[in-house]
Amino acid sequence: MIITLDGPAGAGKSSAARALAARLGWCYMDTGAMYRAVALTALERRVSLDDAARIATLAEEIQIEFCDGRVNVDGRDVSVEIRTERITAATRPVADAPPVREAMKRIQRRMAEGIDVVTEGRDQGSVVFPHAELKVFLTASPEERARRRHHEEIGRGLATSLESVLESQSRRDDGDCSRPVGALRQADGAVLMETDGLSADEVVQRLADMAEACRRIRGNP
Repeated sequence: MIITLDGPAGAGKSSAARALAARLGWCYMDTGAMYRAVALTALERRVSLDDAARIATLAEEIQIEFCDGRVNVDGRDVSVEIRTERITAATRPVADAPPVREAMKRIQRRMAEGIDVVTEGRDQGSVVFPHAELKVFLTASPEERARRRHHEEIGRGLATSLESVLESQSRRDDGDCSRPVGALRQADGAVLMETDGLSADEVVQRLADMAEACRRIRGNP
């Protein structure tokens, strides 16, 4: 069974997907980390970020694995490296390249074959897994998402204002919705879930309830 969580930045889909997968005992697929891993490898191998065809081939050549909350590339833990500002900047052109997205779609589908998966991103329900048994579009108001992100940044010791976070988020939302491929949108048949006023545990509980209801309908144990 496949559950997809799509939604805008700051909606809490990554933490919700990770917690839901842990609760269900399923695989958690962090697609953003996958694109970051490809960008890191491209930089390390001195592949131009403009060479979409070569990067797409590179994505097919490397082995990306999720293990106990870590992201491994060819057996090497890159969990910390892929979260640096350098990799964040490099990931955008990689993720915007149509050949790379096609390659990643094939890779993600292969990874999900024959197993139960919770996957999250922008296009998981709309493009990668349009026939997923449960598709959820997780969102919250711009103010709520900015407040959460601001809280996270303060926790990391970053001196940012709520206003600057909201402005940056608005630019990212515009960019995510207008991407040439993999644009953010609610997939056909996806359940819209607004998380304003909900705790992280409440979000996961509602998702778990949806998953259980879906499994009962499908006749799964």
